[in-house]
Amino acid sequence: MKAYIMTDMEGVAGVVTLPEYCLTGPRNKYGRSEGGRYYEHGRELATLEANAAVEGLLEAGVTDVLVCDGHGPGGLNASLIHPEARILTGRGQRQPRGLDESFDLALIVGQHAMAHTDGGHLCHSGSFSREEWTLNGVEIGEIHLFALLASELNVPVVMLAGDRAACDEARRLIPSIVTVPVVEGERMGSTRGMTTDQAIDLNVPAVHLSPTRARQCIREGARQCVGLTEVVERYTVAPPYEMTRVPRRAEGEARRVSVAQGDSLAEVLSQPIAYKTT
Repeated sequence: MKAYIMTDMEGVAGVVTLPEYCLTGPRNKYGRSEGGRYYEHGRELATLEANAAVEGLLEAGVTDVLVCDGHGPGGLNASLIHPEARILTGRGQRQPRGLDESFDLALIVGQHAMAHTDGGHLCHSGSFSREEWTLNGVEIGEIHLFALLASELNVPVVMLAGDRAACDEARRLIPSIVTVPVVEGERMGSTRGMTTDQAIDLNVPAVHLSPTRARQCIREGARQCVGLTEVVERYTVAPPYEMTRVPRRAEGEARRVSVAQGDSLAEVLSQPIAYKTT
């Protein structure tokens, strides 16, 4: 049996802020060189959560596991990856990022909710600089994107680990999915109309499980989810597709939008993002 794990960082237990834990270099609204000071620790936490999922899958009889580093700057430490897993990492990955019809199941680990989600820890949709992301007129996030890509390839998405808001989002799309909440955001409210820095700062306060406990829960969830491959629902959106992306803007700045169209999600995502003023 063959499994695929998509990973991110913002929904990992112990990953507290974006600039310090999830970025590689200076990133601070005050201009101080504080960005990235806990980045290597964040990568270690994310890698160990991925490894916990690998362990649970292996215990359930999976024989081949591919782990995809889905965090933009890189969220995993390849030297720490489970010895029984393979890892896809590096910038410039083409969709669907190594996922194909040969996989029997897919999991998501370290995931955050889409932008503007109440109680979403570090929630955003692809980028904190993005105000809006829609598919066929419906607002989407990264969970929607991966679940739909997997459905196009007939691969069931059977588990998601991340913050509680992301788990709730996943169950709305795939009611039978196994969810493992390891972080719970405390701040309510949308980031609509905010600058990128304001959006980054809003959804920081959260209650985290101990990283050790989080990994135990992920391992157990991964072991349990293998049995859902034949019964879990598939998230689908009927083609053709029209995807729009709207970046955040400063006061007085004109609204810009990028539109991509196609008959498959992979086709839409392969098109360059070109913004036009509206």
